[in-house]
Amino acid sequence: MKIEILGMRCPKCKTLYQNTLVALKNSGKEAEVIKIEDLAKITEYAVMITPALVIDGEVKSAGKVLSPEDIQQLL
Repeated sequence: MKIEILGMRCPKCKTLYQNTLVALKNSGKEAEVIKIEDLAKITEYAVMITPALVIDGEVKSAGKVLSPEDIQQLL
């Protein structure tokens, strides 16, 4: 599984990244987690507001910080 956190170094983006790590740990699943801060790459996903959570190439959330529990449900 590949998880991407899209955002430009904002506090909300950092929180989403940390919440994703917690969700993975709690679920017992393994995944590659990457932070994407390149605006060109972010716009490739047609995301207009960050932070965004992308799982295996599919945008699952944009514009809000999901809790670890919410992320776990998406995994």
